[in-house]
Amino acid sequence: MSSSAVPLKTGYVALMGEPNVGKSTLLNALLGQKISIVTSKPQTTRQRVLGILTLPDVQIIFLDTPGILRPKYLLQETMMRTARRVLDDADVILVLTDAEKGSSLSEALLELIEPLRDRKPILLAINKVDVFPRDRVLPLIAALSETGIFKEIVPVSALKAENLDRLLDALKAYLPEHPALYPGDLVSEQPERFFVAEIIREKIFELFHDEVPYSTAVEIREYKEREEGKTYISADIVVERESQKGILIGKQGAALKTVGQRARKDIEEFTGRQVFLDLFVKVGEQWRKSESWMRRLGYMEEGKG
Repeated sequence: MSSSAVPLKTGYVALMGEPNVGKSTLLNALLGQKISIVTSKPQTTRQRVLGILTLPDVQIIFLDTPGILRPKYLLQETMMRTARRVLDDADVILVLTDAEKGSSLSEALLELIEPLRDRKPILLAINKVDVFPRDRVLPLIAALSETGIFKEIVPVSALKAENLDRLLDALKAYLPEHPALYPGDLVSEQPERFFVAEIIREKIFELFHDEVPYSTAVEIREYKEREEGKTYISADIVVERESQKGILIGKQGAALKTVGQRARKDIEEFTGRQVFLDLFVKVGEQWRKSESWMRRLGYMEEGKG
């Protein structure tokens, strides 16, 4: 390496925030492609989603986490444990807030990040400034600066990809010098079946209301190449009650067919291959409160409560 070459920086950035502030939208915008599902409903993200951004002088490994909240049942408890583990792994913590929320951050979020303020650099991105009065942005930054938690505060619009270069420069400044940990063409380490299950779940969130989306999980049962070139995917949609099963299937199977059609289109776009998608609905009573279901569905690691 010549003396004029820029040293490579590599590190993990934990993406934290309250539900529905745009974390997944921001991650997708930073990576330039969709790897994290996005809906208008809060609490869409349930597990850690790893996204890798490789530029000539830096590799940033983003860890998207579930929205920070006070857990009410086991699934939410496992989501919050995931968020805490991500904080432990991170070199830098990036907190995202919504400009419309003003200068207040939730107690649950503050309890997680405040103890780390002297151990890890914490940056703040204020999202959705494209729909926020411009004359209120600077006073908002000033108010949030007074907390003393954040090394830097950057206003952005994840939806319109505004000011993301400045955000990346800010993050890069706090990352350690280190060779890349992943190949430059890799965007995530998670397998295709994870993203396929997430796409199916996204369509359920888009099409159904009230408690139904939150009561569903997706389990990929079969994923294999067939001779004619199509990928065969069989997936179970797990719900908590028989009444929810009826809603998801719909009259003469119409609702489930719509989920399948929309999911198949996005899965084919994601994988670049033709897909035959078989969807089934099954009842796993109170699965969100069951440790065995949590482990089966991948929300809880074996041997960890």
